Amino acid sequence: MSGSEPASTVTAWPGAAAGRRLVGDPPYEHPGASTLMRTVPFGPTGRNAANIVAGMMRISGSTDEEIRALYTAAREAGVDVFDHADIYGGERHLCERMFGRAVTLTPSEREQIMLQSKTGIIAGESYYDSSYEHIVTSAEESLTALGTDYLDVLLIHRPDALVEPDEVARAFDDLEASGKVRAFGVSNHTPRQIDLLRTAVTQPITVNQIQLSITHSTVVAQGLASNMAGEEDSVTRDGGGILDYCRLHGITVQAWSPFQKGVEPGVFLGADEYPQLNAELDRLAAAYDVTPTAVATAWITRHPAGMQVVLGTTRPERIGEAAAGSDLPLTRAEWYGLLKAAGHTIP
Repeated sequence: MSGSEPASTVTAWPGAAAGRRLVGDPPYEHPGASTLMRTVPFGPTGRNAANIVAGMMRISGSTDEEIRALYTAAREAGVDVFDHADIYGGERHLCERMFGRAVTLTPSEREQIMLQSKTGIIAGESYYDSSYEHIVTSAEESLTALGTDYLDVLLIHRPDALVEPDEVARAFDDLEASGKVRAFGVSNHTPRQIDLLRTAVTQPITVNQIQLSITHSTVVAQGLASNMAGEEDSVTRDGGGILDYCRLHGITVQAWSPFQKGVEPGVFLGADEYPQLNAELDRLAAAYDVTPTAVATAWITRHPAGMQVVLGTTRPERIGEAAAGSDLPLTRAEWYGLLKAAGHTIP
């Protein structure tokens, strides 16, 4: 990738526009530190953002120095979105407070990044709260914890069965009018749940953050197997085509837990349960001269939805490994081969 071109227009290989490598293409030169990362449209905001996001969910056990090192590694790799939530760390706003204390931003540095937070899950309890009071209070507490005047994005963390769209709309309106939040989105929402919010919410839904990895990919696989009666992948679990819905409405999909096996804990990278998948990851990693982490990242970034991959690592070197998959040009055969190796149905 050429450092002299705008990130949004960089193509890493001659066949990039066609989504495939061409005979005679030069060896792929993967992104490294201080190189431009591929960017994608950030919803309908008119702003582009890197397709790798640094998630701050696990920093509660880190020192200030370790958090600063993680932040620095992310910025050097081209990451410009930092993902938070009011419940991260167990204690309300703990990870946000730790990040705000460890990372002191000048006004110009603050404008170069996006701080994103989420609200709606009540920590330590088994219920959700998307009321006006909770949304506004949580957002204001996030601002204090992070040491910033505004959030670039605020997401409703989980669907609330007791949601009142008018209350959500009033909260969004007040937060926007006061300059405290610039854009809004959701997490783990189905198409109809988003439509329900849109009956009252006037701001565009910028983001929908959902769980997605090669092994946890029914939102992708069910579209392929929808007409295959009896196939596990044919069962609709996302309310009906969430990826297609987000593409139709210009909503940026963010993939959380991009390396997790599925509902069970642990990552699939190197896991004994996925010998075929790991063999294929290793083969492609060797072919592209990257790590399996980069290939697993590229499986998501290769999708034409223009998704962002939300990392949860606290290890700076892992950010660099994932960043190498920001624009890795997997062919269609390689992409489908990984999906099949993960155990999904290719009719």
